[in-house]
Amino acid sequence: METKIKKEDVISALKLCYDPEIPVNIYDLGLIYGIKIDNESISITMSLTSPFCPVTDYLIDDIKKKIEDTTGVKNVDIEITFDPPWNQSMMSDEAKAQLGL
Repeated sequence: METKIKKEDVISALKLCYDPEIPVNIYDLGLIYGIKIDNESISITMSLTSPFCPVTDYLIDDIKKKIEDTTGVKNVDIEITFDPPWNQSMMSDEAKAQLGL
């Protein structure tokens, strides 16, 4: 029996993931550029606050685990892009308020 994966569930999982240096989740930080759900697989296109982010591997592993735990999907692909480069204007209003911006 195929389970219908909801985008809202993926977003909920992403909101559980934090860059260890910033106390705001990666979704509200504006790091998620795209979410594609295809049957039993999920593809995420995202950026990082810096191309030199020292926790990239940790963050990718955390995202995959949180999505797997939330949705049950075991096939999670994450593509990192810097086009367009991330900037503070991509953050949600809630994230800006949390950071005092």
